[in-house]
Amino acid sequence: MADLATNIANVRARIRAAAERGGRRADDVLLVAVTKTVDAARVRDAAALGLRTFGENRVQEAREKIPAVSGVSWHLIGSLQRNKAKEAVRLFDVLESVDSEALAEELSRRAVEQERAVDVLIQVNVAREPQKHGASPEEAAAVVRRTAVLPGLRLRGLMTIAPAVSDPDEVRPVFRALRELRENLQRVLGAALPELSMGMSEDFEVAIEEGATMVRIGRAIFADRSQT
Repeated sequence: MADLATNIANVRARIRAAAERGGRRADDVLLVAVTKTVDAARVRDAAALGLRTFGENRVQEAREKIPAVSGVSWHLIGSLQRNKAKEAVRLFDVLESVDSEALAEELSRRAVEQERAVDVLIQVNVAREPQKHGASPEEAAAVVRRTAVLPGLRLRGLMTIAPAVSDPDEVRPVFRALRELRENLQRVLGAALPELSMGMSEDFEVAIEEGATMVRIGRAIFADRSQT
């Protein structure tokens, strides 16, 4: 618990400093603690230390973990296949990885069936990496337009995953491009997109400086202190 508390405090301090550099408050940035491969007991420890929002990459792993941790919110941050839509809607409060009109439509159908309203983000592959999921920047407008009118879904914003680099400043243009895309879509489509989920353990400070409202951090929280 001591190492976990130290890691959380360090991450929060870094979020606060990055937000101040960007002219914002730390409260403007939601910390999503990524629990991939982290067991439920460790997640409960993190919740006892004040974390309230957690992110899982896979529906299969979340299936056992989510019921074991009460009083917190869960985001799906990994890619989602349509055949997992029903379970994803049941398990998660926020789905960050909607990347197509077809997936949005299936999620809407499942949400209506379950009489649920689920917050969603549109994942955009800003860097156009072939190995990663996400709508292209050119496709994003159509996905946003369609998702915005689907029942059972509350469109909240955009998400991206930046390339892995040794110098976080190298991916600053990726984060800036997502922010600019959000601004353009809001202007052209008249859709409110308040959330920008971007930045992970290696680059979240740069993402915050460029306007992130959600950061997805796993290793810097749950790794041993010597590895952060």
